[in-house]
Amino acid sequence: MLDELRVRPGLDLARIDPHSTPGWTDGRAAAEQTMHDQLDELSELQEKLFAHGRQGGTRRVLLVLQAMDTAGKGGVVRHVVGAVDPQGVRIASFGAPTPEELEHDFLWRIRAQLPQAGKIGVFDRSHYEDLLVPAVRQGRSEDELADRVTAIRDFEAELAAEGTVVRKVMLHISRDEQKERLRKRLERADKHWKYNPHDLEDRARWDRFQAAYRWMLQATDADEAPWYVVPADRKWFARFAVHTILLEALRGLDLDWPEADFDVEAEKRRLEAS
Repeated sequence: MLDELRVRPGLDLARIDPHSTPGWTDGRAAAEQTMHDQLDELSELQEKLFAHGRQGGTRRVLLVLQAMDTAGKGGVVRHVVGAVDPQGVRIASFGAPTPEELEHDFLWRIRAQLPQAGKIGVFDRSHYEDLLVPAVRQGRSEDELADRVTAIRDFEAELAAEGTVVRKVMLHISRDEQKERLRKRLERADKHWKYNPHDLEDRARWDRFQAAYRWMLQATDADEAPWYVVPADRKWFARFAVHTILLEALRGLDLDWPEADFDVEAEKRRLEAS
């Protein structure tokens, strides 16, 4: 599945069906059962990572989620990341920069939200907003944004060199599916809080966003910080795919439980004598 989802040279988003399930042919029930069966492993791997962080280890995982509105980032966070111990997770979301943030380099606010060693960090929207928004809403060219692309590539290479496993996911939703999800938000009182009238302004720029995503994905994909395009019209598949990406990232750390930094047998004797 991961090979099917990985961004490759010559990427054409228009040829990726948002309703498809690349690398998976067994259907929804089997995907959900697989996720359920792997929860204990996912939880144990996350706890090993957390334990290493407590013992002075430097490894950490950063999961970046980018998407058009309604693509399901929140659902991924709840159903995938929510399956592990919350004390080992740091979630951050980046909207329009504040006046204070605008006084600094665009990566300043990103660095401030990085997960500590031993934790899984999740960016629900990320530093990639600082490429997409200028490209689409401000009409800045790829050449004008080249310095930011270089800064992002250097930043992610730096993270990888320090022991951070970086995985980046674009949730790829269709225009028709987005319209249906926006309609549901308007029809249900319990979903009104999710609706933002400004979403329709970005919806009107759909083709420009798709072109910007295509450029961004290719310009910033790297072996140490790979991009995956996950079809998101089927929520169950998007969640299963991100679950698989996160699980493989944790497996790749190849961590065991850290050794005790005290004499275990002596502590047993002390305990029995207490």
